[in-house]
Amino acid sequence: MTEWIPFEEGEYWVAHAYLVSTARSAIELENPVIAVAKTPKGSRHIKGQGMVYNLMVVELLEEDERLDILIDLGGEFKYHIEAPQISSGKLFIPDVKSTLQFAPRQPWTPLSVEAFNKAVEALHLIDR
Repeated sequence: MTEWIPFEEGEYWVAHAYLVSTARSAIELENPVIAVAKTPKGSRHIKGQGMVYNLMVVELLEEDERLDILIDLGGEFKYHIEAPQISSGKLFIPDVKSTLQFAPRQPWTPLSVEAFNKAVEALHLIDR
């Protein structure tokens, strides 16, 4: 599956990343990054992370157990990650942030700049 990852090994800054419910409620991840690494068999895989308020993630999960990620790596590199594997902190104190980690379970879907912007405009950003 290396053909769906157009980047070499390394860590990449992410311009914007949104954790999105199926109802289009969303939170923006703070300081998001992705890392591309090779497996022992030579295929590439991606892991990403960003900071979030844990209670906001819980609020999204109350709408639906499926969460997607919209990710903007700058320029024309914009993607939709469907139902990634997600892990995050387990403290539910209102003002506590933790690192949310994500990894695609399947190839991400490239989006045009126009499609990405339209998807972001349709989001209802929640805040603490």
